[in-house]
Amino acid sequence: MSGMCWQGELHGEAAMVAWGRQLAAAAGDDLTVFLHGNLGMGKTTLCRGVLQHFGHAGAVKSPTYTLVEPYDMADGVVYHFDLYRLADPEELEYLGIRDYFAIRALRLIEWPERGEGVLPQADLEVHISLAGEGRCLRCDGVSERGRAVVERLAKSVVQN
Repeated sequence: MSGMCWQGELHGEAAMVAWGRQLAAAAGDDLTVFLHGNLGMGKTTLCRGVLQHFGHAGAVKSPTYTLVEPYDMADGVVYHFDLYRLADPEELEYLGIRDYFAIRALRLIEWPERGEGVLPQADLEVHISLAGEGRCLRCDGVSERGRAVVERLAKSVVQN
């Protein structure tokens, strides 16, 4: 961890979606985000907010069985990964994982620990945990690009 961190508490699905939009605005179109949290913490809800920022109006489901869902948006490409059902990190090689990191894109990766050893390092790590009735979010900037995102978030995020 770099020491560059943003932490806050959110209450409700709408707040998580709104925070996802703020994250997307701060992230731009080329970033790798690892999303950590137990089942039901709101990782996919957060991804919906990110995609809405880029103009996606449809449903956002976690790509649990396909492992990745591409969204080709007007402002760039967003890849939403869900590695929950990954049996072995080496399976990512069959998916052509390197291709997803070779181009400019925003990569949102749920359950990144399942791809450990194969996935490249994240720029930003988001940890979501229970906080009473709400959720506690902690964002750690791992790379220089990730730290810049955390700085932008710290200036722009409105707590809900």
